[in-house]
Amino acid sequence: MFSIQTCNKISPVGLELFDAKYYTVGDDTANPDALLLRSHKLSADRIPNTVKAIARAGAGVNNIPIEACTERGIVVFNTPGANANSVKELVVAALLLSSRGIREGMNWVESQATNSKLAELVEKEKSTFAGREIAGKSIGIIGLGSIGVLTANAAAGLGMQVYGCDPYISVDAAWGLSRQVKRMDSLGQLLAQCDFISLHVPLTLETEGFINRERLGKAKKGLCLLNFARGSLVDNTAVKQGLQDGTVSRYITDFPVPELAGINGVMAIPHLGASTEEAEINCAVMAVRQLKNFLESGLIVNSVNFPACTLEFSSSIRLLVANRNVPNMLSQILDILAQENLNVEEMVNKHRDGIAYNIIDLSASRVSETAMAKLNAIDGVITTRQISR
Repeated sequence: MFSIQTCNKISPVGLELFDAKYYTVGDDTANPDALLLRSHKLSADRIPNTVKAIARAGAGVNNIPIEACTERGIVVFNTPGANANSVKELVVAALLLSSRGIREGMNWVESQATNSKLAELVEKEKSTFAGREIAGKSIGIIGLGSIGVLTANAAAGLGMQVYGCDPYISVDAAWGLSRQVKRMDSLGQLLAQCDFISLHVPLTLETEGFINRERLGKAKKGLCLLNFARGSLVDNTAVKQGLQDGTVSRYITDFPVPELAGINGVMAIPHLGASTEEAEINCAVMAVRQLKNFLESGLIVNSVNFPACTLEFSSSIRLLVANRNVPNMLSQILDILAQENLNVEEMVNKHRDGIAYNIIDLSASRVSETAMAKLNAIDGVITTRQISR
């Protein structure tokens, strides 16, 4: 029996995948094996010692103490691509809102609600809100992951000149990118050339304040900046200065903050990017499946801190070992198994940065407590677990 603690409201479509015969699920479950959350801010000292995995129903994991989890052998999952279409659609809406005076025009119409001559007045005032078309304008997409690729392709479909910048683009992302998207290696050149810039990079120590005064100083005059990735990617003070001196014409963000709220030129959306019903279902289903695969079979897919590692079950007992990626670890593990007369039928060993993960199928009915204690005593072993099928 596994226990899952939910830290946010999770779509029931996803939660229903947890079979009640094998799982207890709730926001107050005791001794949870895993945590399932969305935007809930986790602190390392509040994660129960029983937790083996954390699944984030969404892409960003800056609300989870990744380093502390890795030290404790807790596998952290996210759901890349599950909410990509939802965010892409909102970016497209933001492109149109920023180019046409839609919001301002609608607000003006509402202000004239009691005017009996509204129809006549509209014809006189509509030019005030006319705006311009986005077709033929240039847009730079910084970050070509799941959302960035969909946004780039959508912009190309709308007739825009699209430039992409991502030195770490994956092969899968590259395959999905429209041929109309032109590659740009220089961020400075991208900023200097494009009418619009859309951010789609993760928030890390390196990317915090990514768009700052220096970079905006290289931008094309009148730049429209769109941020639907993470609020802290943008230096808000630099944006305010850019709006004042004309470097920035519009800043559209999904992350409202007090210092920018109500400022002319800023459109702040109340974090709606991944808030569609479809996105919440997709993220929940993906997160639940990842937890089930890990807890029931030890499989790791879409982890942000552990290597991807899968293996079809080939025996009735499976041993899982996470260890530091240093020399002689695997030989020590296999020596102990040999000493305990445990024969390896199939195994896979994967590593990522400083962490290695092993799935080992054994021709045995169980691994004894003595063998497990020996494995845990190896200097560098972080966690061990055995699963019976």
